[in-house]
Amino acid sequence: MRLALTPEIARLSEMLARNVHENWAKLRIAEGWHYGPHRDDREKEHPNLVPYEQLSESEKQYDRQTALESIKALLATGYTIEPPAGTRISAEGTSPASGSELASILQLLRDCSQPDLALLQGFWRAHDPEVWSVNPEPYRLLGERILKLGEPLLAYDVVAEGMKSYPQDVRLRQLLALALARSGAAGPANNVLEHLYQDGYRDEETLGLLARTHKDLAREEQDVSKASQHLRRAYEFYRQGYETSGGYWSGINAATLALLLGERTRAAALARPVREQCRLRLRGLAEADGERYWLMSTLGEAALLLGDWPEAENWYCQAVELGRGDWGSLQSTRHNARLLMRCIAPRDDGGRIEQLFRFPNVVVFAGHMIDRDDRIVPRFPPRLEPMVKDAVQHCLGKLNAGFGYASGACGSDILFHEVMLKMKGESYVILPYEKGRFIKDCVEIVPGSDWAERLDNVIAQATDTQEVSKSQSGSDVSYEFANLMLHGLAGVRAEQLETKLVPVAVWDGKSRTGEGGTAGTVERWRRLGLRVEVIDLEEILRRERPSFSVQAAASATTASNQAEAASSEFAPEIRALLFADAEGFSKLTDEEVPLFVQHFLGLAGRLAAESAHRPVTKNTWGDGLYLVFSNVRDAGQFALDLRDVVRNTDWSKHGLPTLNLRIGLHAGPVYHCCDPVTEHTTYIGANVSRAARIEPITPTGQVYASQAFAALATAEGVKEFRCDYVGQTSMAKKYGTFPTYVVLRGKTTVEKRV
Repeated sequence: MRLALTPEIARLSEMLARNVHENWAKLRIAEGWHYGPHRDDREKEHPNLVPYEQLSESEKQYDRQTALESIKALLATGYTIEPPAGTRISAEGTSPASGSELASILQLLRDCSQPDLALLQGFWRAHDPEVWSVNPEPYRLLGERILKLGEPLLAYDVVAEGMKSYPQDVRLRQLLALALARSGAAGPANNVLEHLYQDGYRDEETLGLLARTHKDLAREEQDVSKASQHLRRAYEFYRQGYETSGGYWSGINAATLALLLGERTRAAALARPVREQCRLRLRGLAEADGERYWLMSTLGEAALLLGDWPEAENWYCQAVELGRGDWGSLQSTRHNARLLMRCIAPRDDGGRIEQLFRFPNVVVFAGHMIDRDDRIVPRFPPRLEPMVKDAVQHCLGKLNAGFGYASGACGSDILFHEVMLKMKGESYVILPYEKGRFIKDCVEIVPGSDWAERLDNVIAQATDTQEVSKSQSGSDVSYEFANLMLHGLAGVRAEQLETKLVPVAVWDGKSRTGEGGTAGTVERWRRLGLRVEVIDLEEILRRERPSFSVQAAASATTASNQAEAASSEFAPEIRALLFADAEGFSKLTDEEVPLFVQHFLGLAGRLAAESAHRPVTKNTWGDGLYLVFSNVRDAGQFALDLRDVVRNTDWSKHGLPTLNLRIGLHAGPVYHCCDPVTEHTTYIGANVSRAARIEPITPTGQVYASQAFAALATAEGVKEFRCDYVGQTSMAKKYGTFPTYVVLRGKTTVEKRV
């Protein structure tokens, strides 16, 4: 039988799904099972022994489907379900009466004032296109709510389906453009909005979005004169939006762009009425109204545009106090203030703005573990813990640290996190491999200590915790990759907030081989030109025992740190991975396939052979490409070059329809081997599977990347391209939901101005 997803059934199925999972988990735990990253029947480990909220979206959907089938079975056998309040659920209410069902759908969506992403995703999967197609409103409401949660790709799917039935619906066209713009597709978004504009729609929403896409295109444009043309168009649309609607948001954007374009008189003329408008509106708002922050920041911008620094300082101070802790909003305000100051007072060097917006710094940390009992020459004996913790606290206070990234080993790492949390900062725990095994290897190394419990407390309070590898054991490569991820994630955060990235290390000053340890990490930071704040363990040890003399002794290091296990053909290496797929291949005729091989794959092959960023291995299947690169810099540049050459080719000259690419990028440890079947060199491993899931969800003509790829690009100091965050995205084949980035060319001179 077919079951209409009414508000009552949606709520009931979610409640039952949670109950299904909790009862399953209780039974497993009673049988001696516990959490593990992979299912292991012998060890009784299961990855789903976590709270319902922490399940992957695909696992939640299984539980929801189980609940829905149970409800169907009850109704089909004649039972009714009587909720405490609301409409009785019975078999009669499950027929496809599209009118009443659509009304229930709309009511459910309108009730989602603070929507939960998992619920909206489940709602979309269960929707009936036939029922929804009679009214564009459910597509509008669901698209809006998903966009508010920062999921532009899912919103695009929703709105695109709605436009099949309502191609001229203005709101759907606006939402489609917004979803495209937020997913990094500024060109297609601009095209949608230009058509709306040409059709006569000149409302503030359309004009504001159109202006925004021209600003985005200016950032992407490598030609400075073309970028300036986009800025001019953005200004014109913001000004037109302000003249049409009188909205202060359009007005202040128009004034700011006028100043950036060198038109000071026009900028001031726009800023004056905006200032008066915001003052009046502010007087009528309640103290708790969230719009107050944006009104105050707009008043600060208007005062700067009018050259009134004392007034600007007053409004900005109020905005900073009101927005305390909302770093995203504060960063947006500070960014605009910096742009204005560069034009108004270029010699100021941003000093006055920085005094108003004192952002805490981002710290990436590395440090030695506490000494094992069998260590011969002391490095970090347990008795030094209070002194090291005091030194870490002093250092972080001096640096104004507000965001901290570190691993979770006993000793320095855990001390660092404890200090960050005590300072009310955001702490991010990055583990090199599976948590349970990591605790055995790197936390529970001193009998009778409480380090494992302290790590659990840190993780419970941390802003985020990640296991960067699915490996269940440590190696030089896994530690090196984790340190690169630490640096990269911290660097990405610092770039987002436009604040300083400061490396800090608890280190004894000794150089050692290998990239995975503290010494190797410090040396890599210094090679990148970073100034490292070092808390000298050897100096602390001397202060604690003045008569102590550190002597070099080969026997001081345990055998496990002297050498790796015997080499294997399947040794892991950190590599960048590219998967690409040709859009339009499935529609080719048999006669066109040979032309595709000759011209499309031939083009990709020539680029792979001649590029300065050549892959180390390459493979194809049908219209798919799988390329492996030695580093993320080469992978990113090659991906953008490949995208552009395919996009700019006139395929009709080769007897082919229009063709385009979707390209996905990832990076991580993989295994290098010779394929026994093809007898060709290849790379395999869990990260290859992860990389393959990115391309299918990438918009046509775009290059998308994983968080790992973006982090390594930052850690390696890549400037040739940038990775802009587009949201948490559900990967293909129910692989889970992960942070996703769009890869774009490096910054132009104009972009640095906007």
